[in-house]
Amino acid sequence: MIDYSRPNPFAAPRAVTLAPAASLEPFRDADKAVERLIGLFERNTAFIREAFQNLVDGRPPEGRIRAFYPQIRLVTESHARLDSRLAYGFVSGPGIHAATVTRPDLFRRYYTEQLSLLMRNHDVPVLIGDSDTPIPLHFAFYDGTHVEGAAAASLDRPLADTFDLPDLTLMDDAIANGTYEPVDGIMPLAPFTAPRVDYSLHRLQHYTATAAEHFQNYVLFTNYQFYIDEFCRLAESVLAGPAIGYEAFVTPGNVVTPAGAAAPISGTAPAKLPQMPAYHLKRADSSGITLVNIGVGPSNAKTITDHIAVLRPHAWLMLGHCAGLRNSQTLGDYVLAHGYVREDNVLNQDLPTWVPIPPLAEVQVALEDAVAEVTGLDGYDLKRVMRTGTVASIDNRNWELWDQRGLVQRFSQSRAIALDMESATIAANGFRFRVPYGTLLCVSDKPLHGELKLPGMATDFYKRQVGQHLEIGIRAMEKLRAMPHERLHSRKLRSFAETAFQ
Repeated sequence: MIDYSRPNPFAAPRAVTLAPAASLEPFRDADKAVERLIGLFERNTAFIREAFQNLVDGRPPEGRIRAFYPQIRLVTESHARLDSRLAYGFVSGPGIHAATVTRPDLFRRYYTEQLSLLMRNHDVPVLIGDSDTPIPLHFAFYDGTHVEGAAAASLDRPLADTFDLPDLTLMDDAIANGTYEPVDGIMPLAPFTAPRVDYSLHRLQHYTATAAEHFQNYVLFTNYQFYIDEFCRLAESVLAGPAIGYEAFVTPGNVVTPAGAAAPISGTAPAKLPQMPAYHLKRADSSGITLVNIGVGPSNAKTITDHIAVLRPHAWLMLGHCAGLRNSQTLGDYVLAHGYVREDNVLNQDLPTWVPIPPLAEVQVALEDAVAEVTGLDGYDLKRVMRTGTVASIDNRNWELWDQRGLVQRFSQSRAIALDMESATIAANGFRFRVPYGTLLCVSDKPLHGELKLPGMATDFYKRQVGQHLEIGIRAMEKLRAMPHERLHSRKLRSFAETAFQ
């Protein structure tokens, strides 16, 4: 008799082979808890990889293969916490709070810090064990292995019949966006689910041609190759000089050149640069500097920050060129953004335009001090080369072709002093993902005053200003690095009911 109670009564039920189960185990030592996470994740992903290799070798498994992400769980019955000054490291109230975890080896330092704060603030153990979220086949491979190609000749049915595949319903940004609806009353501990993190780890490799492990906690974004060339020259000089904490330089293709080395020791440069190449001046504790050439446009700016956000950097800054909107500005002047007109339109669905993007005092001060130190100007004299004000970001590179009467009126009403295509997106996504952000732009043209960005007009300007602008950005990052993390990760970026993890 046909059992019509099943979703598909004509399909024979298939057996599921599960990785060994791990029940929740309490820990009061953060290091031991993270070691347990690493062990569970490696065991469960190895289970999937082994089954897949058997399939490729002509030994297809019987039924489905399934293993689960590990989870962190915290249960508290009290509203009390030890330190009310912190912006993170605590849960908002009593109840069950949990997070699925991926690549705990990559995030070891991060998880150790977050778990230590949780246990200290609430005086309860954290629970470590398996979750009920399956690990997709693709994410069991850390290096971006193309599993479909490997299996094509070995499988007579779709991969989805044997393995779990990525599920988009588990990869949205509902937690970060503040729209998440708790399941079974369990509140999230982290701003991202494990599948969402895995998705971004793989996309980072695709877009930047460098592995996630090389990204540093202080990230610079630029929209010109000139800055990349100067960064490479600077990195070579730094690593060849006296030791100042930087240990290696990594370029696309995971090409690693250690300090003091005459040539790279690993990696292969790609035949063609990726869409948004990344370069990493590394320190042992990941507190170095990453520079990404995001190219032109708000879409690229959103794409890369969507993915870098899962790495939980301590700060990111936009160093780019802009159109100066005031006649008093000259080519080469700096613009320190303290507000944004958001006409980039790529984040409207995730972060409504009525949400203000506030300036962050710690970042603003670091940038202004860096400009003063590098230019040698101070106080009132600094106003000769830098203005602080509103930056307008738009999604039309040929805005100069619009009716200028309406534009000029809008810019005047908003008090905008500069216009670009990426800065508001970088800042807004920093606000959305709780990553401290800032913007320092350099005036490269003044279209409203007849100085257009045309071939030949800007060559001398680029040569003169790129080195100084980049030096300012790096100096600002070093100042932010010297700050305690709890000061930099400000409470002004936190909403009413936040996740415990920063």
